Amino acid sequence: MKLAEVESLMQKAVESTQRSFNTIRTGRANTSLLDRVMVEYYGTPTSLKSLATINTPDSSTIMIQPFDRKTLDIIEKAISLSDVGLTPNNDGSIIRLNIPPLTSERRQEFVKLASKYAEEGKVSVRNVRRDAVDSVRKQEKSKDLSEDEARDLQDQIQKLTDKYTAKIDEMFEAKDKDITTL
Repeated sequence: MKLAEVESLMQKAVESTQRSFNTIRTGRANTSLLDRVMVEYYGTPTSLKSLATINTPDSSTIMIQPFDRKTLDIIEKAISLSDVGLTPNNDGSIIRLNIPPLTSERRQEFVKLASKYAEEGKVSVRNVRRDAVDSVRKQEKSKDLSEDEARDLQDQIQKLTDKYTAKIDEMFEAKDKDITTL
C-alpha cells in the first residue's frame, strides 16, 4: 500500500465525518441538514437537492422551492418521514422548515452524537493505519522491504494517522462550540 493511497483513504474518512457533522442541527438554519433526504421521484430515490432549490432566508428558516410544483407533496412527505425532525409547512409553491431553538438537554444530545461521529471517524482512520501497517509488514516478511524501510514507512503512516485524528478532533471542537453557542 502506497503512502499517497493511505493518505487518500484517511482524507476520505475525515470528509465522511464532516458530512456526518453537517447533519447535526445547531439551532440555526443550515441547508446541509437536508443532505441525506431522499425523495421517491418516479419510483427512483432522488436527492432533494436535485429536485429543488434550498436556501436559508434567515437564521431560523429553511426554504425549499421545487423546480416542478407537482413534486411539492412528495418532497413534503419525504421530509416528514426523514430523521430531520422538522415539520414542513407547504404553502402551495414553497416549503418552509422552521428551526426551533434548541433546549440545553437537546444541545447535550447533539454534542454526544457529534462525539460519536468523531469517534467513528477516528476508528476509520485507525483502520486504514492498521491495514497499511499490515501491508508493510507483509512486504518486510517477503523481503520486498528492508527492516529500516519498513520502520520508516510505519513511522510515516503513524504521522499521517496523528495528523488526521487531530483534524477530526478540531472538527469536533468546532462543531461542539457551534452546538453549545446560543
